[in-house]
Amino acid sequence: MDAVRHPLSPRLDHCPVGLPKHAYLSDDWFAREQATLFARQWICAGRLADVAPGTMRRLRLGLAEVILCRGADGALSAFHNSCRHRGAELCRAEVEPLGALIRCPYHAFAYAADDGRLVATGPAVPTADFDRAAHGLLPVAIRVWAGFLFLSAAADPPPLRADVPLATLDHWPMDALVTGHRWTHDIACNWKVFWENYSECLHCPGIHPDLCDLVPVYRRGLMAPAEAADWTPETTAAPPLRPGAESWTPDGAPCGPAFPGLTAAERAAGHVFVTIWPSLYVVAHVDHVRSVRIEPVTTERTRLSVAWHFPAGTLARPGFDAARVAAFATRVLTEDGEAAAMNQRGLHSPSFHAARLMPEEYEIHRFHRWIRSAMESGA
Repeated sequence: MDAVRHPLSPRLDHCPVGLPKHAYLSDDWFAREQATLFARQWICAGRLADVAPGTMRRLRLGLAEVILCRGADGALSAFHNSCRHRGAELCRAEVEPLGALIRCPYHAFAYAADDGRLVATGPAVPTADFDRAAHGLLPVAIRVWAGFLFLSAAADPPPLRADVPLATLDHWPMDALVTGHRWTHDIACNWKVFWENYSECLHCPGIHPDLCDLVPVYRRGLMAPAEAADWTPETTAAPPLRPGAESWTPDGAPCGPAFPGLTAAERAAGHVFVTIWPSLYVVAHVDHVRSVRIEPVTTERTRLSVAWHFPAGTLARPGFDAARVAAFATRVLTEDGEAAAMNQRGLHSPSFHAARLMPEEYEIHRFHRWIRSAMESGA
C-alpha cells in the first residue's frame, strides 16, 4: 500500500522498532530521564498570570527542587531551593510570601530575591576566607512564551522549540487570556505512554467516538489528511470539523466571539496544536485555548494539569459556563488516560519487548529519537 507514498508525506517509509520495554518500567531509566532530560530541557511551570506578585513557589525540574520568585514589581527570578550555607530548603510550602529577601528558615542566611546574591549570614560571623560573592543562590533560567512560564536548570539551556514555529499562535491574544477552568488528572502510565497516545490517531476510531464525529479525518485513524497512504499535494482536503462546527465544544458552536486577529485559514482549521516536549501542548481554537501540562510523578504515574483559557469578555458573559465548554475535551482526555493506562498494564507482559511502529506513527518515532538524543547529549 505504501508504494504510492508521496515524498512530501509525513508517513514513515518503514516500520521502526520503538523504545525498549524497560524505558517504561525501569526506575533506573526514569531516574536518568529526570537527571538529564527534565533537568536540562525547558519545563512549563504554568501561566505567568497565575504567579502572584510578592510570592515564591516551589517546583520540581527533574531531580532539582527550585523556587520561582515574582517580586512585588512583577519581576521574575528562579533559584535552586537550597541554601548555600548547609543546604536547607528555602521555600517550605507550595507558595510563600516574598519580600526583597529570601531568608533561610534554618540559620537566617538571607539572599536578594532579584539576583540571589548573599546579603546576610544571620548570627554567623564569617572569617576573611569566606567569599560572599561566591555563595549566592544558584540561578535557574526563565523563559516566557505566549503567557506560559518555562524553567530550565541547565547551565546553558537549549533554545525553546516546538513542533511548529513558536510564532504559530501570534494571532491569538495569548498573553491576555484568562484561565476559566482547570482539571488535574493522574494516569497510571509512564509519561511517555501518554505522549505516544497523543502523537497518533490510530486509536481514535476505537477510543474517541465523539471526537471522531467532530473531526471526521480521525475516523480513518489519521491525525491529518496527509497521513493517508495515497495522499498527494493535489488531494482535496475536506473541512477539518464536521459541517456547522467551529470549535471543540459540546455542540461545536463557539462559546464566545471568535478571536478577531485570526486569518481565514486559522478560523477554518478548527484547531491548531503546538507541542513543546517534554511538558506542554497547547490547542488553540477560534474562541478559546486549552493547555495540557504533563508531569512524570513516578515511573508509572503521570499527572495532567489541564487549563482552559478565554478572553475576559467571554468569561464575563451572563450565564457563561467554562466547565461546560471544557466538558468535551475533558471526556476526550479521560478516554486517552484510560487507553494509556491500558497500554501501560500490557507493557508488563513477558511477551512484550518493544513496539513495532506503523508508518502513521511518525511522530512517535520522532519523539523516541528526541528522547535518546536529549538523554545522551543534554541538548
